[in-house]
Amino acid sequence: MILDILERSLRERSPLIPVEALWNTCEGSRLPDVDPALLTPAIARRVSEICPTAAFTAREESNRMELKLSYGECIGCARCIDVGQGAIVAAKAFPWTGVSKQRLVRRWSVNDRAEVQVISPESEEARKEICALLGRALNIRQLDSGSCNGCEAEITALTNPHYDLERFGIHFVASPKHADMLLVTGPVTRNMAEAVKLTYEAVPAPKLVVAVGACGCSGGVFAGSHAVVGPVDAVIPVDAYIPGCPPTPAMLVSGILQVLHQRNGNR
Repeated sequence: MILDILERSLRERSPLIPVEALWNTCEGSRLPDVDPALLTPAIARRVSEICPTAAFTAREESNRMELKLSYGECIGCARCIDVGQGAIVAAKAFPWTGVSKQRLVRRWSVNDRAEVQVISPESEEARKEICALLGRALNIRQLDSGSCNGCEAEITALTNPHYDLERFGIHFVASPKHADMLLVTGPVTRNMAEAVKLTYEAVPAPKLVVAVGACGCSGGVFAGSHAVVGPVDAVIPVDAYIPGCPPTPAMLVSGILQVLHQRNGNR
């Protein structure tokens, strides 16, 4: 029976996802996007009131309204999509992964029905540059600073034959002393704060730190808890952020490659 399964597996077409299909996609993450043409003051107020983490906030000043969305605080609950009347939709193209904390925030003018600061996706030229980096080795130490393990489940999927992170020359290592990058999940609990600092110090320079998930970016639903120090950047320096609750494997791959692109571009 085992030989039959192996034979059938070898004959079947590989399920490996190509890089082009991974890049800048977030399908399945439930993260929202905004269609400004359909945005109204009533919808802006409604989504800001219903958002459990205040990822959406509406501000009125001088008869003008601005809607702000912070992907770092969004947990993908999709409540905003349910009440958004088509103005709030599930995002598909998603260039806001592996970026700075400032770039996780988007704003729309409700009166003008337009995005105030448009962050356009990476150009095709940039994508080619990132793909050219895939042959370079990168060692990652994944650090759980207080996660619910939702992000860990998605990170584990990166090593399966469907995503196969190691085809990019990217490997997970057991010791921070062997790592180039710390991939940190969860809010930092008080019991883990010292361990997070020690792990960071053990990674040899030059090193990269990436905060993963809403909890790593902002504290998520645990923000303000007496048991939590705060997001990852409250304890150690963070180079880039991958939002989502949890981020999908495609978002994780895209974010890691984006961080690599930025690091090599700054050299």
